[in-house]
Amino acid sequence: MFDIGFSELLVIAVVALVVLGPERLPKAARFAGLWVRRARTQWDSVKQELERELHADEIKRQFRDVQASVQDTEAQLRASGEAVRREAELMRQDVARRGDDLVAAADEPVMTGPAPGSPASVAQHVVADDPIDVAAPVRDAMAPPGIDGTAPRAAHTVEPAPVGALHPDTAQDAPLPRDEQAPR
Repeated sequence: MFDIGFSELLVIAVVALVVLGPERLPKAARFAGLWVRRARTQWDSVKQELERELHADEIKRQFRDVQASVQDTEAQLRASGEAVRREAELMRQDVARRGDDLVAAADEPVMTGPAPGSPASVAQHVVADDPIDVAAPVRDAMAPPGIDGTAPRAAHTVEPAPVGALHPDTAQDAPLPRDEQAPR
């Protein structure tokens, strides 16, 4: 702002002492200090107000930038969505055209089964010499007895244990005499 050095302040103090005198100089110094303080306060408030306005403008500018980028992204998404819709329509038309081709091909006779003259074709036309006995159950050679229902697994039946009886695996037997005990 103003560049006032020590020598200028000394000149101002001597002039004020000569003009005002020693009685009114302290009162004038307090009055000048009050006005300087008020001027600084006003300057600081104006400065803070300008800074707030600049900050608000910066925030508004950033908001406009973000809003513009959102609109650009929205336009890109709409364009890509339209491209996807067009592609789906083309695929639908292609499927419909292929469906019409399949309907036309369905009118032609379709050969199923093995090719004529192949070993599989010959095997289909071989007739068995012995007729199969339908009454006899067919048994899988790899299945153990009882699984296919042809023979029971065990000849004995299991009877339910009486209520309160201990399970044979967990029941503890009475100790055997010494000569009947199994060797350990």
